[in-house]
Amino acid sequence: MDISSLFFLFVIIPSAIIHEYSHGWVADQLGDPTARYAGRLTLDPRAHMDLWGTFIMPVVLFFMTGGKFLFAYAKPVPYNPYNLKNQKWGPAMVALAGPASNLLLAAVFGLLVRFMPVSSQVMANMVSLFSVVVYANVLLAIFNLVPIPPLDGSKVLFAIMPDSMWQLKQVLEKYGFFILIAFILFFSHLISPVIGWVYGVFVGA
Repeated sequence: MDISSLFFLFVIIPSAIIHEYSHGWVADQLGDPTARYAGRLTLDPRAHMDLWGTFIMPVVLFFMTGGKFLFAYAKPVPYNPYNLKNQKWGPAMVALAGPASNLLLAAVFGLLVRFMPVSSQVMANMVSLFSVVVYANVLLAIFNLVPIPPLDGSKVLFAIMPDSMWQLKQVLEKYGFFILIAFILFFSHLISPVIGWVYGVFVGA
């Protein structure tokens, strides 16, 4: 495991925590205080860490894919969609808050990558590490927008899906986890060009 991959694992965990916090914060703003009552509206990592998603899965994926695909997630923030003021679009807005927070982080560190003066090897190393931060957050955002339950993209899909497709929604909700595992193992490369393109936009590559 090279230094970039190791740093990636350290970066993706707090990025996933910010992702989950954003879900809870937006839900709270839209009328659902569930996350706040559960003590999850905090950036304290202890409130968000999940043994499998935060620690075990990233290491397993690293070795299964030879370091080509790394991913982690924090414990999902609880929320009650029936408390949201907007019943149709509220769940989609809560879902989009997570990827949006990651894209915002990617944008901030992307600006540092673009404009930080590389006047020494130390500065060059910092720029390289900041690039990892950008990539990790772009990966989190794009992957979570895949429309497979329980990923955030599925909530957006369900919001725009016509009522006549309720059977498809039921199938996705019932078998989404298994479809997601299959996607990660066999089809995750399909989103790599999108991740690369968005990453390039942020760092100016």
